[in-house]
Amino acid sequence: MSEDGNADVVPLRPPGVEGDAATGRAPLRVMTLPERDRVGIVLVCRSRALAQATLDECVRLLPGADPAPVAAVAAATEGVVAAARQVDQGVGVAVLCDLPETARSVLELLDRAEELALPFPIRFCDAPLVEGAVPAVATATAGGDLAAVAEAAEDAYRTRKTPPHHPPHLLGN
Repeated sequence: MSEDGNADVVPLRPPGVEGDAATGRAPLRVMTLPERDRVGIVLVCRSRALAQATLDECVRLLPGADPAPVAAVAAATEGVVAAARQVDQGVGVAVLCDLPETARSVLELLDRAEELALPFPIRFCDAPLVEGAVPAVATATAGGDLAAVAEAAEDAYRTRKTPPHHPPHLLGN
């Protein structure tokens, strides 16, 4: 960014060239894209500290990026509802959880989405928390839609931590 707040632009023509003399076309103008809304993400854990640590790690892994709106909360109904409203920018909210019990609580909330005035659309992502949150936040930060964010999170279940055909390590053998 330049000091006046406008995006730095690499010129497409050498300095001093005004238009294309052969075609009579005007010089190119560079227009910056307007701020666009991004998918919001809510990380829900039995421990708010774990949710916050996950959020902090996601943001740390995106150096220099302006991250998508992300909230970290415990599993209490009021906190989840408030967080979903806080991160909502009008294009969707993705919710990730840590444990099956937390997921059940969140799914019960989503069943009452209209009654609780939750943002629309809102989507539960069946994904492991940390492994799903990192690609979900990266995808939302890059401008992905709700389906892309959910797919990025849920794809974490297909990511192996060991190479294929790697024999398991057995202790004591």
